Amino acid sequence: MNPDFIQLKAIEGELKLSRKTNDYGVTVSTKELVLHKPHVNYHIKYNDLISIVPFEIRGKKTHAIRNRREERTELAATSTVNDAYKLYVKAATVHNRSGLSRLGAMQFVLPMHRSLLQVVSDYSGLSQV
Repeated sequence: MNPDFIQLKAIEGELKLSRKTNDYGVTVSTKELVLHKPHVNYHIKYNDLISIVPFEIRGKKTHAIRNRREERTELAATSTVNDAYKLYVKAATVHNRSGLSRLGAMQFVLPMHRSLLQVVSDYSGLSQV
């Protein structure tokens, strides 16, 4: 595990699943999803989650934040991944070394294993199509 990850102090709801690699991590509870990257955590409450759709990542390692007209996109990929998804959220809370701050609408692209996706589906109220 990467030593630059910020320790998760509190999470809303009951912890259901947590997975971390050297480049990113995902923690899922009954109330929220947390995306971990070195030096930053993104807390996404299920009430703020709009949709999750499959996404094809092309190319190699990608870590970037793209900000275009107040729309932010967070990409987390370690290689070409088959199970990548794009999460649309109306708001997220970012926890970095400077503290906590609330962000507006964002898109997150990240690999999500089927078991992780199932837990998010069970507790977020989103149905699978």
